This record gives sequence, C-alpha cells and structure tokens, in this order.
Amino acid sequence: MLRRAEHGGQRLRLPLRKSLLGRLLAVSALVAACSVAATAWLAVQTTSGAIEQEQGRNLAADTRVLDSLLAYAARHPTWDGVGATVNELADASDRRITLTTQSRRILADSVGSSPPPPALPPQASAVVDPLSVAAVSSGSESESGSVTIAAPGTDEEQRSGNDRVDPRAVGPFRLSEAERTSLKRTADEAVQCLSRSGIASDVVEGPSGRPRIQVVGNDPDRLRGSQCSTDDLDSPTETEAKALTTLNELVNACLDRQGREAVRLDLDLSWNTGEEPVAASAVPEASPVPTVSVPQESLPTAMPTPASPLDSENDRDIASCVGIARQEQLSSYVASPALLFISDPGGGAVPGFELSSGNTAKIIGAAALVLALTVGASVLAGVRLVRPLHALTGAAQRMRDGEDPSHVVVAADNEIGRLATAFNDMSAHRARLEEQRKVMVSDVAHELRTPLSNIRGWLEGAQDGIADADATFVSSLLEEAVQLQHIIDDLQDLSAADAGALRLHPEPVRIEDLLSHVAAAHQAQADAAGVGLTVTVPEGHEPVPELAADPVRLRQALGNLVSNAVRHTPSGGRVTLRAYATGSGGADEAVVLEVADTGSGIATEDLPYVFDRFWRAEKSRNRSTGGSGLGLAIVRKLVEAHGGTTGVVSTLGQGSVFTLRLPPAGPDPMNTAI
Repeated sequence: MLRRAEHGGQRLRLPLRKSLLGRLLAVSALVAACSVAATAWLAVQTTSGAIEQEQGRNLAADTRVLDSLLAYAARHPTWDGVGATVNELADASDRRITLTTQSRRILADSVGSSPPPPALPPQASAVVDPLSVAAVSSGSESESGSVTIAAPGTDEEQRSGNDRVDPRAVGPFRLSEAERTSLKRTADEAVQCLSRSGIASDVVEGPSGRPRIQVVGNDPDRLRGSQCSTDDLDSPTETEAKALTTLNELVNACLDRQGREAVRLDLDLSWNTGEEPVAASAVPEASPVPTVSVPQESLPTAMPTPASPLDSENDRDIASCVGIARQEQLSSYVASPALLFISDPGGGAVPGFELSSGNTAKIIGAAALVLALTVGASVLAGVRLVRPLHALTGAAQRMRDGEDPSHVVVAADNEIGRLATAFNDMSAHRARLEEQRKVMVSDVAHELRTPLSNIRGWLEGAQDGIADADATFVSSLLEEAVQLQHIIDDLQDLSAADAGALRLHPEPVRIEDLLSHVAAAHQAQADAAGVGLTVTVPEGHEPVPELAADPVRLRQALGNLVSNAVRHTPSGGRVTLRAYATGSGGADEAVVLEVADTGSGIATEDLPYVFDRFWRAEKSRNRSTGGSGLGLAIVRKLVEAHGGTTGVVSTLGQGSVFTLRLPPAGPDPMNTAI
C-alpha cells in the first residue's frame, strides 16, 4: 500500500521527481531540447547570414515609411490626401506601400488600381495609429515574408509602458502663429543672455510650436548660476491653458469613475494632489519641458528623471487616466488607425532567401530523427501508464457486474498508485455502505414492527374480549401510534434532507430566548425523570450575538439533544444548556451551543458513530433505554444546513457534552434547502 503523509488532515503533495507528471515532463523536455538544439543549429547555419543581409537593407527603409505615415496621421484628422505621401515613399524605397482601414478597405496604394493589383499579404506590416504607437524597437519577419516594423519615436527615446501617443500628435495644444512668434522672441532673448554668460545654447521648436532652450555641453552649475530668467517660457499660453483645462476635466472624470480624488495638471502633465507634485513619467508631454534642458548625464543624481517609477498605486491610476484622457482629447485631431502593408512591387513577399537542396535534406533528416525519438519515448511512457489503468478498469467493471469488490495492486508511489489506493478505499467504502444499507433496512423494519405489534396486540385483545376499550386502552394505543408517527416523521425529515427538499426559513434569533424555550419545553420530562435542567451563560466569553437561523429547526435540533440527555441521565443528575461566542469578529467567528449532562456517557470507540442513523449505544434496542436512533442524525443534518458542525466529547460514567458550532451569518440565503 502507498505511504501516506498526513498534515492538517490532508496529504502532502507528491514530490515532482517521483510523480508521473514529472517523468513525462522530463521526457518531453529531453525530446524538446534535442529538437530545439538540432533545429536551432541548422537554422543558425543556413539562415542567419541571409536574414542579417535582408534586414540590413529593408528595416531602415521600412521604419522610415512607418514614421512618415505616423507623422502624417498625427498632423491630419483624416487620411484624405495621403496618396501623394505614399507614392513618394514607395518611389524612395522601391517597395509597394499600401494603406488600408482596419477592415482592409484600401485608402492608398502605390501600385494604383488599374490593372487590379495583386492581393495583399495576410498579415499587416504595422498598424499606423498615432495614439497607440508600438513600443518595440526592431522589426520581425512574419510567416508571409512581410516585415513587421515599429516607429522609433521622434525623440529617439524608449517609450514607457503607458507612453504610446506619438509626440507629434499635439491637437489642441498647437500654438497660434502669434503665440509662436512671442515665445520665439522670448527664447531668443534668453539664448542671447546665456551667450553673454558664456553658455552656448540653441532654440529648439517642439511639435506644438513651443520653443525650448537646448544647452550645449555638460555644465549645469554655470546654468544655475546665470542671471538669465526663463520664467516667461514656463507659463502656458491661452491656447495651452484652454486645452489643459479640457484635459484636466477628462482626467478628473476618469479618476471619479475609479473613486479617486481630483488632481490639477500642470503644463508638463505633472499633477498635484494636495501633496508634492508628481511627475507624469508614464505619459507623454503635451509640450516640450523643461524650458531649459541639458544633457541627461549632467543632471545631479538627486534630481528626479522622467523615467522615475511612480511611487504608489494612486499615482499609477492617475497616470493611466492621464494617458486615457490624452487619447480621448486627441482622437478628433488625428487620423483613424490604419493597416500598413509593405511588400514587393510585383505582389510577392519581401525578397528573402531560399534553402539549398542539401540544407533541405538536413532539416528533413533531423526532423525524422526527432520524430522517431518522440514516438519511442511516448510508447514507453504510454505502456507504463496504460497497464495499471487497465487493471483499474477491469476492477470497476467487475464491481458494475455485481461481483465482490476486488483489490487493485498498488505498484508505485505516484499518481497512478494514488489512484489505485483511492479506488481501493472507494471499494471498501462501497462495501461498508452496502452493509449499512442492509443494517438500516433491518433497523427500520424493527423500529416499525415494535409499535405496530403493540397496536395489533391491544386490538386483538379487545376483539377477543381480553382487554377493555377503556381510557387506559385508548391511551396505550395512542402512545404507540405517537411513537410510530415520531419514527415516520424522523425518517421523512432525513429523506427530505437527503433530497434537498427540506427548506430553512432563517430569521434573527436571540440565543437566550432559544435556550429558555427549549428548556421550558422539556422541563416536564426532566422533572419526571428527577433530572435538573438549567440554562447558563459561561463567564469570560464574548457576548453571544444574534444568530441568523431557522428557529423551528434549531429548536428541533436542541430538543433532540436535550431529550436524549435527559433519557440517559440518572435521577439526581443534571442537564445544562449554555451558549457562547468564539472568534471575536474573525474568519473563525462562531456561536457555540452546548448540551452537557452527567449521565452514563459514551464509550470512546463509539464516539465516531453517535451521529449515524439508527446507531444506539444500547445494542438490544430496548425502547425503555433509547429512542429510534434517528434523533442525532437529524441534529447533524439540521446543523449542517445552517453551515455549522456538530461534535461530542464524552467520558464513560461521567457524562457527555454535545456541541453545535454555528456561523452568526447563518445559512446561505440563496440556498436554504438542506
């Protein structure tokens, strides 16, 4: 049999090195490694030179084509008039350039429409979308031979994950001619001032028309020590202020949908949330900032750079909203996304290379060898896998045909071995269930036979004139009929619970009232037996909260426990009902109800069976010393329906404590059937 490792009631996971999965993975990895190694070696030897030459000739030209079309899309709201640009790019690159909508309706084609041009490749070379520029920096060749490319960006800087808007798409931030002239004059004056201080600088105009001062050299200390003011260049113009206000409204609307506080954007798209301003490192700039810039390597290490990571989840959410708002604001100022196809002017794939017959033979031979190894390894693994499965299948079929459950040999400590162990456990459990079914049928027949035999005896006595039909006679018949009805009701409750037809009606229940009601209902039985019945609240526990439960079913469960406790407690003993809370608001919070007695107790070996149907400690099933054996089984079903658990602790000769542990929230309101 398999060794079992128990930890917290559960098996430990089988080590990968011993599992069937681990061995299959090892075999697959070995075959894959051989295949990859052989294929990679052949591919490197036969294709690396051709690929390098082809990419060297075409990638730069293709990238320029994409960048030019991105620039056109960033500056025009539609693709009308793009045909001239496409023809110029095709003449310069000696390639066929086709621009289509995303549904492949041709917007412009460098080969014209007459005669009908060849069909386009199945995969586009790139998507021209100024609001979502790809962040890759090199091209790749598709299966059809067309080259997939990406724009490098006008600033020759690596874009961040959220910076996907082409810097040339400025939309409403584009300055008017008067604003450009004014800012250009101010920038020229600042450059002249810096020149007088011995600092070389130039005026560089950004896509929006806003100038910035580019410092030449690596001397930031001299720049900070100059008396030249550039404050006028830092203030937004009327056009920028209006666009920035609109953008700020879109950003705050996005943040409001996410439950975030509103922010105030600055011209460089940094934001202020009431604390320190945060740089928008994950979004592109609407206008070039800072106004005066120096080479990045000359900046002090204490200064934040645009690539600084955002510090918190809130900052990342704000940056995301800024990016979304910019795309929404610019959508009406740029052309819609289009598919770019770059192919050979004759309609074929981009010129590539062809394998020689010798290289083709090598690839076919390597593939055949790898296939043979794979088939061999798979056959070996499959045989070892299928053999024990055949044994399990045969054993299951024999059980189906009504034969005695058979034991399957467990050969190894792996998944198949554990499956065999589980099958053997299931087979043994099925045998126990069949035995319990037979015992239950016998017990039901016995429990029903006793009151029916008594009723029949009394009636036959009355018929023969032996017994008088007086009040005692009627009382005896009624007692037996009530006992018979009680057994039938218990069986009906259990049957309904098993079928899921016994429904609960949860409502708030005060535990003190529940215990008092149950005690009052059984006080007469306890007094008749000379047993004390009390309700107590243990000290040192949390106050007992209200319980969401079905009060009728809960009284039935507690009543069964109290009736059972009174029946097994001798005269002079006591039965105590108590309740307390545990967990104090945590995940394990529960309300515990206990019924304790000072009766005869239950033997340790019998404790696992006390909640089983028809189980009785008194094996003779004497009516004077026990009930039908269904009461505790009903208790367990009712408590489980409320999402709780049952338990019992007992010492033979000293008494027992039955525990019901219930969640305060009660049963699931969407599923109140047992």
